[in-house]
Amino acid sequence: MTIMKSVANPLTFSSAPYSPLKVQFMAAQQKPIPSATKTVGSKKSTTVFPLGEPGPRVSSLTSMPPVKLLTRVEQLRLLTKAEKAGLLSAVEKFGLSLSTIEKLGLLSKAEEFGVLSAATDPGTASTLLSLSLVLLILGPSFVYLVPEDYPWEIALQVVIALLSVVSGSAAFAASNLVSNLQKLN
Repeated sequence: MTIMKSVANPLTFSSAPYSPLKVQFMAAQQKPIPSATKTVGSKKSTTVFPLGEPGPRVSSLTSMPPVKLLTRVEQLRLLTKAEKAGLLSAVEKFGLSLSTIEKLGLLSKAEEFGVLSAATDPGTASTLLSLSLVLLILGPSFVYLVPEDYPWEIALQVVIALLSVVSGSAAFAASNLVSNLQKLN
């Protein structure tokens, strides 16, 4: 019969008596969230002073020195390594010499497309790495998802897989190169 009494009153949550101390203790533990900030503005710039901190936050982007691209190429001795690896003679055998580069205007095109500014941008290395991972995943997933009913589907699988692996590897290598060029030491 006592079981029926406890079931009959569904509004009874606990048999323990009400304790105001327990409620006050829980209220004392809650701290306000320090997400509100005060903004002090002027005509030139805006400074944000977070509550509870003595002064403004220093941005990590402004504290980094600029990347000196040619200095890093010299420090890493990239041109010497390219010469010793035989890359310059291989490129020349392919038909690309300095005079050909000059005639085609490749350096001005690279400047026009912002290749040099991208090499000094801190976000370029991570963007290239993300692109390489997407491309390296694309090839196997395309092969898995496309059916093999007709010969042209198999050929399409091979072409997409090869292109994604080659371009993903190139993007990974470019990410590594840009990351090494942007390192301070």
